[in-house]
Amino acid sequence: MDGQYRKIEINEFVAGGKGQVVLRHILNEGELNGKCRMYAEVTLAPGCSIGEHPHHGETEAYYILHGTGTYSDNGEKRPVQPGDITFCADGNTHGLENTGTEDLVFMALIING
Repeated sequence: MDGQYRKIEINEFVAGGKGQVVLRHILNEGELNGKCRMYAEVTLAPGCSIGEHPHHGETEAYYILHGTGTYSDNGEKRPVQPGDITFCADGNTHGLENTGTEDLVFMALIING
């Protein structure tokens, strides 16, 4: 690996959320070897969010690197900050909103079931 991100995506209104989500993919599909669907650094600007959405046949974990936000775990909301880990099990729902004044940056890993 050359230290560069594999692919950078900018998506709007992800899962019905607000604003833009910037995905910086760390590994490509071949490198993930069918075990994971995504491994990426994700950035939400202040006021942006990923809407509440389900996971079927997979799980997803977030590791918060920078900023603050509100995580929704099956509709139950709780604050997140650097060092926090979230986990959405197969069949559950989750979402994340940047409620702070700085970018909310986190690692996202989607593991195939």
